[in-house]
Amino acid sequence: MKTQKDFPEGMQPLGKKEKFTFRCHKDIDCYMVCCKKVDMFLFPYDILRLKTCLNISSQEFMENYSQVVQGQSHPYFPAVMLRLADDEQKACPFLMEDGCGVYADRPSSCRTYPLERGVDRSPEKGMCNEFYFMTDNDYCHGHKETKEFTIKKWTRDQRLDDYNMMNDLWAEVDTVFSSNPWAGEGSGGSKQQVAFTVCYDIDNFRLMVAKHSLLDRFVIPKNQKRRIKDSDTELLKFGFEWLKYFLGKPSSLSPK
Repeated sequence: MKTQKDFPEGMQPLGKKEKFTFRCHKDIDCYMVCCKKVDMFLFPYDILRLKTCLNISSQEFMENYSQVVQGQSHPYFPAVMLRLADDEQKACPFLMEDGCGVYADRPSSCRTYPLERGVDRSPEKGMCNEFYFMTDNDYCHGHKETKEFTIKKWTRDQRLDDYNMMNDLWAEVDTVFSSNPWAGEGSGGSKQQVAFTVCYDIDNFRLMVAKHSLLDRFVIPKNQKRRIKDSDTELLKFGFEWLKYFLGKPSSLSPK
């Protein structure tokens, strides 16, 4: 997910009704090449889906399948990347002999490919504008296939709506982080550690919510509170809003 200013030189967003051709399948000669030697950033919702798919805790996922690096768009909050196999092939750890072993819960980058999605974080009238542009990787021959898509059709085909929605919520929080809200305590301080837990360790955040009765401190409808207790996705949404409140920024949460 990129902001508009991050577009590579010479690449233009696709029109909403513009058609493109692409298909990835087991009989194509480049099958699974894109699953090796790739730098892949993981967003909070990616990690939530993957840890659930693997039936492990978020902490186990972070320890075994990720690496923490400097922020992708700013230096004030660390980013998370997928940890590749430690061998010559540098393959995705979820790559099986016949393809992706976590396909139904694959990360945003994999779902969106061959497109990349950009988001205008400060659009007019408070609306969030999105745009897509086509990647151009020589190793990928899926572009030579004849199956046609539009952006809308591709988004629906790859079931991207939930990912896009959650990634937009994450982008709002990351924008807060880009203002360096923990300047007084520095990188790795207590506030940043709390923020990291909320974003990347949903299981420990759930324990934190229970321990400190966070849901009881705000005006939250009973049905929404029940969803937050039952769903990691709803808990992550709450976590994003709570982080804004915690860091003294505008939030949809109303304290009691």
